[in-house]
Formats: sequence, C-alpha cells, structure tokens
Amino acid sequence: MAKFKRILLKLSGESLMGEKKYGIDEKRLGEYAQQIKEIHDMGVQIGIVIGGGNIFRGLTGAGKGFDRVKGDQMGMLATVINSLGLSSALVAAGIKARVLTAIRMEPIGEFYTKWKAIEAMENGEVVIMSAGTGNPFFTTDTGSSLRGIEIEADVMLKGTRVDGIYTADPEKDPTATKFDEITYDEVLARGLKVMDLTATCMCKENNLPIIVFDMDTVGNLKKVMSGENIGTMVHN
Repeated sequence: MAKFKRILLKLSGESLMGEKKYGIDEKRLGEYAQQIKEIHDMGVQIGIVIGGGNIFRGLTGAGKGFDRVKGDQMGMLATVINSLGLSSALVAAGIKARVLTAIRMEPIGEFYTKWKAIEAMENGEVVIMSAGTGNPFFTTDTGSSLRGIEIEADVMLKGTRVDGIYTADPEKDPTATKFDEITYDEVLARGLKVMDLTATCMCKENNLPIIVFDMDTVGNLKKVMSGENIGTMVHN
C-alpha cells in the first residue's frame, strides 16, 4: 500500500543532466520514468513539477547581464522542454502523461487549471505542470509549492541529488549531520537552503509536508511511497 494517495513530485532540472554537462541525459530520463511508473502502478495520483537548470536558469542569467524578467521567462521555457521530455519517456514506459503549462502555448501543452490537473490525475494520468507559476521572480520551488497546495496533494516529494537535509552542506562540511525530520520553523531559524523562502513559507502556511530525498538512486521513490524512513520529512 502507498503511504500517500496524491503527491506533488518536484524534480531537479540539473539532475536530468545525469553524466552530461548540459541538457538531458536519456538514461537518467528513462530511470525517472521507470521510478514514476513503479508508484503509478501502486495507484498513486501523481503531479510533477520539474526545474529547468540543466538548460537555463533565470537567476544565473540575470547575473550575466540578462534582463531578469526575460531570463526568468527563458527559464520557464526550459521547464517546458524538460516536461515534454519526461512526458515522452513516461508514454514510452506505458503511462498516460499530460503536460500543462502556466503560460498559454497550445498545442505544446494545455493551459493549466487546478480542476483540469485533478481530473486528469483521477483518471490515472501523470500530470506534469510546467512553466513555473507563469510569473518572473518565482522559482520552480515556489511553483511546486503552489501546485502542490492547489491540487490538494498529501505531500511534496522533493527529489534531489542528496539524501536529505543536513545541518550544513555535506559536500563542503564532512561534520554535517542529517535530519530524519525537522519543522518548518527550525528550517527557517537555521537558514537551511531546503527551498527558497517563499516556497518554504507557502508550505508552512498551508500545512503541506515535504520529504527531501535522493531521487537519483533508482528505487528510492518507491521506498518513500512505501513508508520507508529515507530522506528528511519537513512539517509543522
């Protein structure tokens, strides 16, 4: 039995690079599709938001002289490219997938509404919600928080390259220790970079728990959904 009935899965754009330095690694994309298929077969309703950092990141672009609004719009389009790639991999794995966009761009994807997303999930489709919130100055973390709250998800699963939340960056500080669970207040008080501040506050105010876990290890997504204690749970 799955621990949660409806989830919002947040995937990192950078993770899609796999062994590459840019773009989409087909092997990694296939692994993600298979992991999503495993939990779909458990009867879980799945909404997905994916970043665009493997192609373009608006904030980085702004630091290099791009207009911030145009840079963020480029980042939104990068998330659409990743969403199309993931939907293609899911369909190849035998799962119906639908791409919804926060900006009108038919026929690439349908314009997002909460009710369209929920109806599709209830019909067994995996719904990939792209183009962030459709607004500049908001990250895909905020986009995933907003969508998770809108679709009334039981939990947000934040798939990253690390296996949870630590007291410090484990890649830089070998003494960093991992939390099994932590409250939103403590995340904010410690200044931990789980997500950006807007996204964290939205989840706290709307009581949406987050599980941060390592998505790049094949099989971990199913372990989380089966209730195994991997990653870090963030809650009120």
